[in-house]
Amino acid sequence: MKLSRDAWLRIAPFALFMALLALRGAAAADGARGFDPQWLYAVSVLGCGALLAVWWREYGELARQTLPDAREALAALGVGLAVFALWIHLDAPWMTIGAPSAPFGGAGDALHIAIRFVGAALIVPLIEELFWRSFLMRWIAHPVFQGVAPQRVGLRAIVLSTFVFTLAHTLWLAAAIAGLAYALLYMRTGKLWVAVIAHAVTNAVLGAWVIATGQWRFW
Repeated sequence: MKLSRDAWLRIAPFALFMALLALRGAAAADGARGFDPQWLYAVSVLGCGALLAVWWREYGELARQTLPDAREALAALGVGLAVFALWIHLDAPWMTIGAPSAPFGGAGDALHIAIRFVGAALIVPLIEELFWRSFLMRWIAHPVFQGVAPQRVGLRAIVLSTFVFTLAHTLWLAAAIAGLAYALLYMRTGKLWVAVIAHAVTNAVLGAWVIATGQWRFW
């Protein structure tokens, strides 16, 4: 099926991020001398950030008019904090699938840590919510996804998009809960910004916790 330009605008930043993630994993596995694969994360942040900046005006779901009101912002904050609390506790072996393809190895390196935090808290929530929720969830409901109101996506679209979202994470149970939480926020409010903010809160608080505790495996 031929995808529209609107679809590619939401796929491309996520695809670039995942491609560079795979490249980081391959570089780490090869153990190339004199090359730190963590620098590829900086390339991910800059590259995906550049794509978002260039196409920003074409993301209608992120227009100023769609910013959340105070009540919606508080809901996003609460959900983001709740997902964080669950994420760091749902890490038993049976709640885990596989291993991170490119684990963070920058403990003690302030620059890599800062880049990682900025990417996780600012860039990742935008590219993932544009792809998983705004595009994929609505596209499953109908290929002409631009005309699908989030409130009307249906159970099938929520379950399938969340299932694929879960497969992209090693902590599958935590990811399933997070995906459902962000999807339901988007559905209930009709505003992608609410899901983006919740996702950003989760990642920012998780990042601060990881830095404070040294639990680098969660990154």
